[in-house]
Amino acid sequence: MNTKYYIFCHFALLLSLVTFAQTGKQKKADILFNKFSYSKAADAYHDLINKKKDTVYASKKLGDTYSFLRNPDSAVVFYKKAIASQENIDPIYYYKYAQALRGVENYDEAQIWLKKYSEISDSLKTELPLNDSNFLENISSEKPVYFLNDVKINTEFSDFGAYEFNGIIYFASSRDQGVLTKKKYGWNNEPFLDIYVTESITDSTVNHKNKLKGKVNSVFHDGPLTITNDGKTMYFSRNDFIKNKRGKDELGSTNLKIYKASLVDNKWTNVEELPFNSSLFSNGHPALNADNTKLYFTSDRPGGFGGSDIYYVVIGENEAISEPINAGNIINTQQNESFPFLNSEDVLYFSSDGHLGLGLLDIFETKTDANNHVIDVVNLGLPINSSKDDFSYFINSDNLTGYFSSNRNGGVGSDDIYAFNKLPELFVTGTIVDIETKEPIKDSKIVLVTPTGEELATAISDENGYYEIKLDRDNNYGLKIFKDGYIDLTSLISTRNLDKTLSKITENIELNPKLIETIQDAEFFPIYFDYNKSNIRKDGSNELDRIVNYMVNKYPEMVIKIASYTDSRGSNKFNLKLSEERAIATFKYLVDRGVSPSRILNYKGYGEDNLTNNCDDSTKCSEDEHQKNRRTEFIIIRN
Repeated sequence: MNTKYYIFCHFALLLSLVTFAQTGKQKKADILFNKFSYSKAADAYHDLINKKKDTVYASKKLGDTYSFLRNPDSAVVFYKKAIASQENIDPIYYYKYAQALRGVENYDEAQIWLKKYSEISDSLKTELPLNDSNFLENISSEKPVYFLNDVKINTEFSDFGAYEFNGIIYFASSRDQGVLTKKKYGWNNEPFLDIYVTESITDSTVNHKNKLKGKVNSVFHDGPLTITNDGKTMYFSRNDFIKNKRGKDELGSTNLKIYKASLVDNKWTNVEELPFNSSLFSNGHPALNADNTKLYFTSDRPGGFGGSDIYYVVIGENEAISEPINAGNIINTQQNESFPFLNSEDVLYFSSDGHLGLGLLDIFETKTDANNHVIDVVNLGLPINSSKDDFSYFINSDNLTGYFSSNRNGGVGSDDIYAFNKLPELFVTGTIVDIETKEPIKDSKIVLVTPTGEELATAISDENGYYEIKLDRDNNYGLKIFKDGYIDLTSLISTRNLDKTLSKITENIELNPKLIETIQDAEFFPIYFDYNKSNIRKDGSNELDRIVNYMVNKYPEMVIKIASYTDSRGSNKFNLKLSEERAIATFKYLVDRGVSPSRILNYKGYGEDNLTNNCDDSTKCSEDEHQKNRRTEFIIIRN
């Protein structure tokens, strides 16, 4: 498979000028295939099969044709037929069949054929592992971060590449519904792409009147694009065509190039070709970084890692442009990477079928170290990615709303635009101060822990006592605070049932100086309750009597907190009330036996939050396991 055309199938104008004599139906079908007229080639190969002529050959070619057309549902059918019909078939068809199977979410079967291919051929260089069951399980179990919104601008044709700038949405579309109808693109028999503009993704009346004003749109493919921060320059993809001249490579095909245009009197004009282009290979999908000093793009130029790679150029003074620089082998694979995009914080997003994904093209996010070097890429998961092609990721400067494109099942056309909103990242922040002087405490160590004590993250307070730690939603946590000269403290926090727009929880903390000798033996153990009961049991009274002895007789300045819980059975409302009754019963027991109420800083019920094990509503647990959650805990605040 020629990956150059495979990855640029949404853009590349591949018109062969060579003509052939039609000496038979198979040759006619092959001519159409070799000229990249895949839509017509599919009809011709189907005709061969219907007439029972060269059926094995036609099945292989139909599999390839539908792969180029990004239709794995049909490719699977014909690859399977070809493999079953021909002994000693080229092993590459095992690989092609496996990839098509991934495109229809038949991952188990895909792994079987991918393994067969690897056993026969040593040319399997793909980075897809043979066993990705853990990946699929993890993707499916992750809590959703992205939520899809309604889009009305899609048509039966290809619509993709949505890009928003100053309230205007730009996108590429083959909906050639204007007064003058252009030629159709032989690859998929759709009109060529133009750039359109709209102010709303819910506008269902976008037509030829919405075409970008100026000289950017041509008779061939145009789009997608990116715009500089000042709004004066646009970089965009177009087939090798300028000043009414079409460039061609040695095969007579027209590749993709990147051009720029200037905004003059509200029209985009003065179209110029960028200097790193060539008629011999494709450059496309331009994307600017946050300060417009780098332009990222996709290219299948010689010297890459394979297929198409992500490159960038440095834009200097007077718009001087450097030579292209490959983005490196952490991003690029021996397969295909494309559609780069950088958000307002210069995080790079891109599409790839070479990294571990759900099927065809998936969208990935890069992770960087403290020196801004890319150290990993992460699959964005569901619902951004699917088993089909997912590409053209864009997110606004708020880092919460944006768009991507996909040819997934359930869409309106061959490619569709999808809008999303993203949950903001959630942090716990606060200041740590001395409880008496109220002065900030620098260099305190704050450790985020699970309810079972597993350490998740660590922060150090700055000179203002400020700290910040990232959290996941719908969880319970503890914050353990350590500082020399102060008594260790644990604070409980919950991220359950939070407003989805919330990005910060504030937890200010006051530390007590070690005014007296640290207690070595003052470890208070939880007390437990019967199911649906709040009365103090005999084993609980024994521990409470021990606490009374410490607080009344041994350490008369000790201050504590009381936190009570239930198991997960019952409604949230009922469990919260029951836990409050348990906290009150515990408080009353201590006070009735001589502990001053002023030394119990807080007594509170937390319902079924902060389970000590996995016994939530989705898990079947024994009575002993539920018992561990029906408890009251004691936190020593001051000795």
